[in-house]
Amino acid sequence: QVQLVESGGGLVEPGRSLTLSCAASGSASSIYYSGWFRRAPGKQRDLVADIQSDGSTYYVDSVKGRFTISRDFAKNTIYLQMNSLKPEDTAVYYCYAASGGGVGSWGKGTLVNVSS
Repeated sequence: QVQLVESGGGLVEPGRSLTLSCAASGSASSIYYSGWFRRAPGKQRDLVADIQSDGSTYYVDSVKGRFTISRDFAKNTIYLQMNSLKPEDTAVYYCYAASGGGVGSWGKGTLVNVSS
């Protein structure tokens, strides 16, 4: 099984940037799908971006052109680079990974608060 720990959240002003990291341990080498999800206050948890084992990526329309998901295999870490942040990006961000056998793992989340 894979264990995931997110970091990098915090308070940031609108228009600024932030990079989230998700460190994977355990059977990290078997991860074939990774994604970043977020849950805004009072809303459900939704997919923000994901990356497949072949490097193909997907972004929800609201973050296209502003967010970039990437994966460093050597460091077993998944990143989410967030630029031009908006107040509506405020949420708890969760890392998710699917590994061998279709087992899914979630991190505990990191809070991003975009406010002036």
